[in-house]
Amino acid sequence: MIAIIDYGAGNIKSLQYGLKNVGLDFQLTTDPNIIRQSDGIILPGVGAFYDAMNALIELELTGALQEEATHGKPLLGICLGMQLLYEKSYENGLWDGLGLLHGEVGRINDSVKVPHMGWNTLTHHNNSTLLNDIANNTYVYFVHSYAVTSYNPDDLISSTTYGGTVPAIVRNGNLIGMQFHPEKSGAAGLQLLQNFGAMLS
Repeated sequence: MIAIIDYGAGNIKSLQYGLKNVGLDFQLTTDPNIIRQSDGIILPGVGAFYDAMNALIELELTGALQEEATHGKPLLGICLGMQLLYEKSYENGLWDGLGLLHGEVGRINDSVKVPHMGWNTLTHHNNSTLLNDIANNTYVYFVHSYAVTSYNPDDLISSTTYGGTVPAIVRNGNLIGMQFHPEKSGAAGLQLLQNFGAMLS
């Protein structure tokens, strides 16, 4: 069972639909005990970094997420959820994230239209089971104004180009981030969710 963290940061109906489509069992939750009992975790999110972190803190979820991630449980952060995995964000101030991945989040380069909204291609950098049946230059769907700006290059699985290089998929062991929305990315997105599901014990 996958625990989807239901902390009020965005509409997750399409994510539920996508997981059902690929036969993955899930439960929406804000209960640390259910998170601990799960086989994997998905941290979705749209909106502001500060508001999302505050919600996780108020719901007393940060400790459970950090503990389970440290113990090796697969954790997928989607869009804002990916950004929350990092140490800091400069979105309207300077805010601490979950600190599970090394790096920081900043605003997309002003040389392009912000927010970045629409389909863009994935350029693969490292081999990963996450990319099973995902061809180089596959299109996926992005909606974001901020992105990871500093990171461990060894974690970069795929990137896209929008005002510079934007990390699109990152992975460090059991920790995975997807800056785009796999649940809104058609067949490729469903394949990516299925590839995440294959990591679960």
